[in-house]
Amino acid sequence: MKKIKEAMLFLFLVISPILFFTVSVYGALAEGETESGLKNSPHRVPTVTSKVKVDGVLNEEVWQQALVLELNYEVDPGENIQPPVKTEVLLVCGTSHLYAAFRAYDPKPSEIRARFTDRDKISNDDYVGIILDTFNDSRRAYAFYSNPFGIQLDRTFPAGDGGNKWDAIWSSAGRIDKEGYIVEMGIPFSSLRFQRKKEDQVWGIDVVRSYPRSLRHLIGLFPRDRSNNCYLCQTDKVMGFSGAKPGINLEFDPTLSTVLTQEREDFPGGKFIDKTKKVDPGLTARWSFTPSLTLNATFNPDFSHVEADAAQLDINTPFALFYPEKRPFFLEGESIFLTPFWAVYTRTIKDPDWGIKLTGKAGKQSIGFFTIRDTSTHLLFPSSQSSDLTSLDQPNVGSVFRYHRDIGESSILGIVITDREGKDYFNRVVGLDGDIKFTKTDRIVFQFLGSQTHYPDQVVKDFNQPDGDFWGSAYAGIYAHDTEHYSIMVLYQNIAANFRADSGFVWQTDTQSVDASAAYRWRQNPGHWFTLLSIGAGYFQDRDHDNNLLRKTFYGSINYSGPLQSSIDININIGKQTFMGMEFDNNNMNFSAYLRPSGKFYLGLSGAFGQQIDFSNVQAGKHILLNPIIQYNLGRYLYIGLDHVFERLNVDAGRLYTANLSNIHLVYQFSRRAFLRTILQYAHYNYNPENYTFPIDPKFKQLFSQILFSYKINPQTVLFLGYSDDYFGYRDIPLKQNNRTFFLKIGYALVL
Repeated sequence: MKKIKEAMLFLFLVISPILFFTVSVYGALAEGETESGLKNSPHRVPTVTSKVKVDGVLNEEVWQQALVLELNYEVDPGENIQPPVKTEVLLVCGTSHLYAAFRAYDPKPSEIRARFTDRDKISNDDYVGIILDTFNDSRRAYAFYSNPFGIQLDRTFPAGDGGNKWDAIWSSAGRIDKEGYIVEMGIPFSSLRFQRKKEDQVWGIDVVRSYPRSLRHLIGLFPRDRSNNCYLCQTDKVMGFSGAKPGINLEFDPTLSTVLTQEREDFPGGKFIDKTKKVDPGLTARWSFTPSLTLNATFNPDFSHVEADAAQLDINTPFALFYPEKRPFFLEGESIFLTPFWAVYTRTIKDPDWGIKLTGKAGKQSIGFFTIRDTSTHLLFPSSQSSDLTSLDQPNVGSVFRYHRDIGESSILGIVITDREGKDYFNRVVGLDGDIKFTKTDRIVFQFLGSQTHYPDQVVKDFNQPDGDFWGSAYAGIYAHDTEHYSIMVLYQNIAANFRADSGFVWQTDTQSVDASAAYRWRQNPGHWFTLLSIGAGYFQDRDHDNNLLRKTFYGSINYSGPLQSSIDININIGKQTFMGMEFDNNNMNFSAYLRPSGKFYLGLSGAFGQQIDFSNVQAGKHILLNPIIQYNLGRYLYIGLDHVFERLNVDAGRLYTANLSNIHLVYQFSRRAFLRTILQYAHYNYNPENYTFPIDPKFKQLFSQILFSYKINPQTVLFLGYSDDYFGYRDIPLKQNNRTFFLKIGYALVL
């Protein structure tokens, strides 16, 4: 214990200042290079005083004054070639908004792929978008997309990331005409964070168009250098926005939720009794007291998941399952809290009473902080070969502090501190991390974490956890070299057995991992039988801290993309895996194949087969998994999605189990704002008790259903009315309803 504490003190008192000094010096040198290497003069966005009506009709005079930019490059799959269609964007700056209008020309307007759907569901449609690096720091950007009917998708993302879900309030409208389609956007400054300047600002900008036909052509404003690991460093620049202000920039989002949940008193018999019956008013407020800093507060919030989590097979899975965050309060400024380890994972917060949150940026400093009082305490107990979890019926107060500083052109160095405090319980984590890009093709990502934890006596006893205060550490380093044609990656990760991150998601501990891989890619412009073909190989080894082998694998991969928006991925693994002191062969193959032959159909098949351990009985097994997917758009308003998972595990004595999991989504979209959705999730497990070392029911069935009516003016002004229930069945019990829930939520966004 004393040695661990001394090691942690050495880490934070000695190594941290050295790293800060080294990277700061590197950053100063890189900044000097960047300032002198400005590639293009910024385009000026005109400032206008006339109001713009966002209706998809460009008949206002302001559009005659607009900056006009043409998207001259197909950047994927074409290699900076002439695009197949013409696209223009018009930009003007008002007193409180940035306005953008897109003219997306199309020689065959009847082939435009667009449908009426809920916001954030347009990624398979034709769409246009604008990406804004408002701090011009090549680290974080806001992205606003719209399909031809003005249906929105918005994201924030760090450089090189695929994007994070985010819900902003902005305006859009679109229409299809005989020349293609027109989209108009009004983006209020109150929905952005930007530099605190009275004079002209310079923003990074990209404008994109997705043109899906046999191939999905991505068209952009500037040529992309695939040998540059910083996308935002390559953006064009626009200037203007002098005196841009977010106004008062106060937003109040009151909500009223009512929930009635009934459950059988004694399943499978018994009558339904009220389990939950409540009417809850709530309030979330947001104040951007500077253009770059935002304060959020929430009281008695409704954090219910209107969007049901996608069902996952939970059979023969030794580790906890991961579910993505969907709640707006936690999505605000989410990218600031991202670190190489999942040090912050807000789905551990179940039912908060209140919370406050501060996010933003000032100069080169980014800051994020929140504190939440949760009415229950969710705990995850990881180990080298499995994880367990529980929830304590007691409140806790959890706090997270995140700070990082920009270094050089696109590198960062940061710290994270988390703390959860409850009755006879606490967990504290402190750490240092960085993403250092030494060249356009080379980067090092690292993180060091230390934790201190104390569990209640009953938890120590029930889950065999350390008694008293205990300490742990985790650290990882990744070197990556990426060019247009090949990539190399080397990772080392070390997580101590007693490391805990209760505000995050670390599902395995007591591991020392090494992973090294390389891949080579061939690209072809449209017209060839493939647009991307790659092969890769690597080696992974994982050992515990007693040097016992956990897993070692040689792996290889083949990836293909081509016409009809088709893709095929094959991964082969050859190795060994140890569980409960026994070593097993671990040779298997994973694959996926997808095809979108038209705007209406999407077909997919993924799966795996080969050797897999039976973790329940500690024996060797042979495994097969198949996951077919069919999605169909019937016209512009009706969506049908079918997703089925079949899994079977055989052992030497015969079949151990078969599992079937089906998901059905039916959505009818009445308009841009309203839809009716039905979700059915059916799980059916068949076990063979003769091959188990413990008693088990041979059958398990569960049917979950949800019906939801949604009317949404913007992400916060909403009406949700819904019903859900669960049915369960076992060997001697036919499928029977166990519970039912009726819910209503009304929310309103008052923006000042």
